[in-house]
Order: sequence, then C-alpha cells, then structure tokens
Amino acid sequence: MGVFSGHWPSESELDKIRNKVAELSGRDAQEVMVVVSPYRICPLGAHIDHQGGTVSAMTINKGILLGFVPSDDTQVTLQSGQFEGEVRLRIDEVQLPKHMYGTNGLTEQMDSSPPQEEWKWGNYARGAIYALQSKGNHLKTGITGFICGSEGLDSSGLSSSAAVGVAYLLAFESANGLVVSPTENIEYDRLIENEYLGLKNGILDQSAILLSSYGCLTFMNCKTIKHKLIHPPTVENNHEGEFGNAYKILLAFSGLKQALTTNPGYNRRVAECQEAAKILLQASGDEEMEPILSNVKPEVFEAHKSILEPNLAKRAEHYFSENERVMKGIEAWASGNLREFGELITASGLSSIQNYECGCEPLIQLYQVLLKAPGVLGTRFSGAGFRGCCIAFVEADKAEEAATFVVDEYSKLQPELASHLNQGPAVLICDASDSARVISNTFS
Repeated sequence: MGVFSGHWPSESELDKIRNKVAELSGRDAQEVMVVVSPYRICPLGAHIDHQGGTVSAMTINKGILLGFVPSDDTQVTLQSGQFEGEVRLRIDEVQLPKHMYGTNGLTEQMDSSPPQEEWKWGNYARGAIYALQSKGNHLKTGITGFICGSEGLDSSGLSSSAAVGVAYLLAFESANGLVVSPTENIEYDRLIENEYLGLKNGILDQSAILLSSYGCLTFMNCKTIKHKLIHPPTVENNHEGEFGNAYKILLAFSGLKQALTTNPGYNRRVAECQEAAKILLQASGDEEMEPILSNVKPEVFEAHKSILEPNLAKRAEHYFSENERVMKGIEAWASGNLREFGELITASGLSSIQNYECGCEPLIQLYQVLLKAPGVLGTRFSGAGFRGCCIAFVEADKAEEAATFVVDEYSKLQPELASHLNQGPAVLICDASDSARVISNTFS
C-alpha cells in the first residue's frame, strides 16, 4: 500500500506508447497520435443523471491513453496494456449490439463474429464503430492502436468505461477525417453504453470527459443536455491560480474488485427511481410524462411522498436532496468557498448510503476514515458506489498527511482488502485536468 501523485501524461508515458504503436504498425513513432481520455470524478450529483437531474463533474490527471496510426485499409488492430490478446476487425464491418449476436440468423450475415474472449475488452472498439455507423458516418480507414490506463490504478468508480469509449471514438474520427462536436460524441458514447452494451447509465461520465476544462466545475442538466463551466474566482492561464492550488483530490481505493453479489446493483436502483416517478406523476395527474424524477416537481414529491413504499421514498428523497446540493455546490465553487463545497460532498455521500442505499461495509468504512483525515474538506463514494473507491477534496498542504492517515487507518479495518492493494497505490493524490483530446508527436 502506498501513496502516489504526479503529472499525467508524462513524456515517458507518451514515448512508450508511441514506440509500442510504431513496433506494431511498422511506422515511425513520430507519426503516432495519442488520445488522452481522462477519468472523471463527480463531486456532486450522485445517482441522478439517469433521472435527468443536475450534476457536477471534473476530470483528473489520470485516465486512458490510446496511441494509434491510421491504417492503409479498413483493418483495425488493437492491443492493450492491461489485457491479453489482440482485437482484429474491419472498420466497415456492420456492428450489432451484443444481445443481437446469434439471433435471427444475424451472425451468419456478418463478415466475422467476435470470439468470446474479444468481448472482454474489444467490445468498446466495436461499440464505437456501431455508434458512428448508426448515425450515418462513412468509415473507411482503420487504425493500428495500443490502449492502456494509468499504471497501477484500479479505475473502478472513475468512469473508465466511458473514457475508453471516448478514446476509440476520437481515434476512429481522427483516422477518418470526421469533424465531430463534443455534444455529438456524448451521444455516440451513450449509444455505446446504452444500446451496444445494454447499460442503463446516464450521460454524466462522457459529458465530463468531453466538456471539462482545467480548474472549472462542469455543471450539466442531464434532461436538457445543457451545460456550462463554473469558473472559480481565480485561475490564471498558467494553471497556477490561487484557488487551483488550494486543494488536491484524493482517490482512496477499497480493494474491492467487483460488486458484492448480495447488493441489488445499479440497474435495480434506476428501476426504483423510475417506479417512484411513475407513482408521483400519476398522483399529480401527469401520468403521460416520461417516468423520471426530473419530471416530478419538488412540491409534488413533498405532497405525495407518503404514498411511496419506503424504498421508493428513499430513492426519491436522495434525488431531490442531491439536486439541491448540486445547486448550492456550484454557488460555493463560484465563490471560492471550498469548505462549504466539501460539506455538501460529505452530505451527498451520507445520502448515498442512507437513501440510495449503495455501498458496502468496506466502502463505508473508507468514507468514515476519510472524514477523520487531516485537511479533508469532503468525501463520498466515486462511481456507482457498489465497489471501487472514494474521492475526497483535501487542503493541498495536508494532502500527503491525509493520504498516509487513510492508508494506515483503513489497513487496520480491512487488512485483507488492503493487502490486495500492494500491486498499486492505495491512495492517489490528483489534480484537476482538461477534456479528452488527440495530441500529435509534440507534447502538449
């Protein structure tokens, strides 16, 4: 177990990927382009994006790097730094959602159907092609690429899947000369996750990855898809503004690699929110509206919440209180009040535990340890909250002390899980980052 901080991506990381792609493709390393697709954190706005709620997000200086060169033909050849094997497909193959393989004779119509092992990590590349094809884009140029995540980092809870999807989209678009706006790519990545992979998540993750700007808080209405960047009081162009130097972001890992089988899981929570919305809309005479909680007025919830079953009432309570915390949070951020911002994050974490009922004992213990750590302004689970990590905002000058405290205290509570973290850092000290982008051979 240890603590890690540092700049990303470094010159050496970029050189390593360029050299790897040059080796795979037989091309010069100077020709290799690299997609930088950062992980995101969601300080406020937990579990409400799928209900059309308002959320906040920012990227961190860790994430996915995808080095690539355009092919001379339609061939796509991919290798991974984390997974074995090689994914080979054609950019002009018709891609179908996973659940459609082997039905209605569709497999036989394909030029090639993916071996089962390729689905384990090649599905996002196929999904990106599916998304681009489904919107009528003509793809004719493949890529040779190498993809990897930040070394030694368990990315659960940091939207790694969205970062991977966005990386492939940007690479395929670049190779094919497509000019695509960030808003369009948000929709493309939604197609990857919702239609191709069958996940019932919202658009927060890809929006944060594609829209963020250094030092700003990305504020988004997930119902209208409208967003704006909330600037802090002072962040100078050189990224050395006083506010930007006042805090660090801690990522504290639990050692949990997968959701516990006893936990009801992500999709069930989404269904419960929709059921609560349906009942409340019927009670207010608006049953024709889509059953999502953003279509329910707060006063309707207050007037009719007594008719909801306890579990449904808790889900709705989390939605409405979290929406309110987001609005207060962006005001605190804009005014430079980090302490209030942190208190709202902690309250979000508590509501996720009590009202949304996600988390398990190790994650809750990690959350509680972070609350006691020196200089921590606020903390909560990161991601769905069924495994993974917690995030915390911490006073910059106390970040190292806080990280060491968390490592020591969590090890006492969960020695077995903590031992699983020996292969990587137990706590990362991070900074804010920029949005996803493609960079050439000149580091920027």
